[in-house]
Parts: sequence; structure tokens; C-alpha cells
Amino acid sequence: MTEPTGRRERKKAQTRQSLADAALELFLERGYDQVGVKDVADAADVSVTTLFKHFSGKEALVFDQADDLEAALVAAVRERAPGQSIPQALREYLLLKQTQLAVHAADPRFADFTRMVQETPALRDYAHRMWTRHEEALTRAIAEAAGAPEDDVSCAALARFALEARGLILQHPEPRRAADEIFALLEHGWAAAHPDR
Repeated sequence: MTEPTGRRERKKAQTRQSLADAALELFLERGYDQVGVKDVADAADVSVTTLFKHFSGKEALVFDQADDLEAALVAAVRERAPGQSIPQALREYLLLKQTQLAVHAADPRFADFTRMVQETPALRDYAHRMWTRHEEALTRAIAEAAGAPEDDVSCAALARFALEARGLILQHPEPRRAADEIFALLEHGWAAAHPDR
């Protein structure tokens, strides 16, 4: 009985990947603003309705692997090594993401993709919103790990500053040094508010 479900899930994943691949190819070839969702659906040989079952909109087609971010951020806090502070765990996670970006940079299309995102205001704004939308979940995970109330402002501040730090790290010519300096500041403030956390 589990076989049809597995097949169905694989088919959904294949359709989603086909849409994302078609979108990336069209966006890089023609430019983001010159491609509509119907163009992407046609290229993937699905209906526009099917496209919207998999993606919330045109911008989401560009960032097709964003769904796992929240779980990974929360896991970075909850599954940190014994003795590792929450800011240290978040720094490690952001540096891991930076390393993964460097691996993608080997793909010849990566520079074109990055340029497209940076030069398209709608994509730049969406990328920022996509990343920071996890603030609430990260705040809850930090509060839980610190034994603080869910509405603790220092937990919310750490979540917000850690998420916003990503942009500074990515733009800096020395990302590791930037992460070290940013998170040293966060660590100092966090340690003052929450010793031993």
C-alpha cells in the first residue's frame, strides 16, 4: 500500500524539479522580467494550475529549495554540540551555508543566477523576505533552548540579528572574518543576557 504513495511523492518531486529547472533555464536565457509563469509551465509541459500547486509565485520558482531552511535553522539551535552557545551554533550554520554556496559557484550558471538575483529588485526583496520569514520559528527555538519565555525580546533580537547577518556575510570579501566579527558581538551580548546558554 505504501508503493503508490511513494510513487506519487516521487512524481510530485519530479514535477517540482522540472518546473524549477525550466524556470531557471528560461530566466537565465531571456531574463527574469521577460518570462511569465505560463512560459515556465509550457516549458515543463504542465498547466499553470499545476505550477501554482508547487510554487506560490514566480519568485518562488527561482528559490525552489527554500523549504528546508526553517528546519535547518531550528536544528542548528536544537542539535548544537554540548557546550556550544546558541550564537556559535548559528555562526557555524551560516558558515556552512556559505560553504555550500561556494560549491554551487562551480556551476557555470551560478554567476549568472547571482547576477540575475542582484539586478532584479523583486528577486532581491524576495530573497531577503524568504530568509527572514523564519525569524519567528528561530526565536521560538532559541527561547526553548535558553529556557526563556517564548516572547523573550533577547531571543527575538538574536534571531533577527543572526538572520540579518547573512546578508553582511555574503557581501563581505572575507565571509569567514565577517561571520567571526558579527557573531563575536552577538555572543558578547547573548552571554550577558543569558549566561551558560
